[in-house]
Amino acid sequence: MCGRFTLQISPEALAKGFDLEEVPLLEPRYNIAPGQPIAAIRHIGDRNKLDFLKWGLVPSWSKDPERAPINARSETVIEKPTFRHAIKYNRCIIPASGFYEWKVTGDTHKQPYYIRFNNNSIMGFAGIWEKWTAENGSEMETCCILTTVANEVMKPIHDRMPVILSHNDYNLWLNRNMHDPYELVRLYEPYPSDHMTTLQVPTLVNNPRFDSPSCIIQV
Repeated sequence: MCGRFTLQISPEALAKGFDLEEVPLLEPRYNIAPGQPIAAIRHIGDRNKLDFLKWGLVPSWSKDPERAPINARSETVIEKPTFRHAIKYNRCIIPASGFYEWKVTGDTHKQPYYIRFNNNSIMGFAGIWEKWTAENGSEMETCCILTTVANEVMKPIHDRMPVILSHNDYNLWLNRNMHDPYELVRLYEPYPSDHMTTLQVPTLVNNPRFDSPSCIIQV
């Protein structure tokens, strides 16, 4: 799964990486957690746009907005009612600098690891989003991240990882005129492990309220 990640990227790098005309000033984040607003890129009109969506998907028909999955398994995303509409019509890209995963050691201890690209370049997670309207008319836009099987780097830590898109596939993923989810299946392959590295990091990241560069210092 993917339950925490980081984003510490300059506006210029975001604009170049995702073909954005405007980028808001983003504070560096080192421990982004579920339920928080996260940056998401969508194709709106004739351009890519960065907005902030709540992490935890609430489909438009939901009667319980508290039940909000943060991940969707790519193998079943087409079949599940919660995700079926979004994967066809509402795809987005979640930019990240890296993500965390926990390895169980012993009976109870969970050791956090930080996973990033070798060259510290931007990751683009495959995401889906929805708009939910409350009875009082207020609206909430939410999203979640697709996951796939682990690559060779991730397997010693966890059996799942986020779907990381190749830069060449960004336009296809964001194309709102492409409604055949089966055309996307090839994008769900785990990202090549030779481009990624893992770092054992402090358990400070276990506290979602702790957001500091200390989270990603190798121990």
